[in-house]
Amino acid sequence: MKLIRFGKSGQEKPGVELPDGKRIDTSAFGEDYTEQFLTNDGIARLAAWLKTNQSACPAVDPDERLGAPLARPSKIVCIGLNYVDHAKETGAATPAEPIIFFKSTTAMCGPNDQLVIPKNSTKTDWEVELAVVVGKKASYVEEKDAMDYIAGYMLHNDYSERAFQLERNGQWVKGKSCDTFAPLGPWLATKDEIADIHNVRLWLTVNGKTMQDGNTSNLIFKLPYLISYLSQFMTLLPGDIISTGTPAGVGLGQKPEPFYIKPGDVIELGIDGLGKSKQVAVAYK
Repeated sequence: MKLIRFGKSGQEKPGVELPDGKRIDTSAFGEDYTEQFLTNDGIARLAAWLKTNQSACPAVDPDERLGAPLARPSKIVCIGLNYVDHAKETGAATPAEPIIFFKSTTAMCGPNDQLVIPKNSTKTDWEVELAVVVGKKASYVEEKDAMDYIAGYMLHNDYSERAFQLERNGQWVKGKSCDTFAPLGPWLATKDEIADIHNVRLWLTVNGKTMQDGNTSNLIFKLPYLISYLSQFMTLLPGDIISTGTPAGVGLGQKPEPFYIKPGDVIELGIDGLGKSKQVAVAYK
């Protein structure tokens, strides 16, 4: 299934995007897409409910705003420098272990919402990433079992303010957590929707120019390892998001010199099977 949430910001309703692209409102199921929904096997229960109730679900206008496909999770855990080409372009060594940082859940927004360039920002950057959604509580998970803990996948643009991130005592979270810095979706694709998550293309353009064009086959640390590794240090809860890193082509890595997002820029991105999103940059007011 492809789970969506739609409507005004802060008032989103749950829905499903059908294989033919039509969207339906599943509010009558009685649950939003939350930690509790996933904890209680919500995906399977919703699928069973739709078998007898889908025809009665109202259609969602295709022009309706989409929100993030999940209600606010307990945490967004991000993996830095997880593609060899991206590590090289930033001048960093290939990590021996995953680099971990957090992104505030208040950065979450809809896939096509505006990107608000933060106050005092000079270096707002883009990063197309595969986001993994945890499906059940995970603690000290063995790598061989790790894929069983995945509910599904989403498209994520891990926006970063590089001056905040790298020039302010090295606290990455400050450059990652500004409002609108985590557009997610258009949908959460359940795990069965993607035949091989370690072989999907991800891409990003700025004003129509291709800046990133990579493949998850080039991840340094694959998903089973990441889930197992993270679970040694923290409990992962249903709905938690793991953003798995970005390929080469970010603004920071541009030659002969970096360049960054300015008001009016249009950023478009996508991942095979996970849809596309589009953000128009505006200045903070």
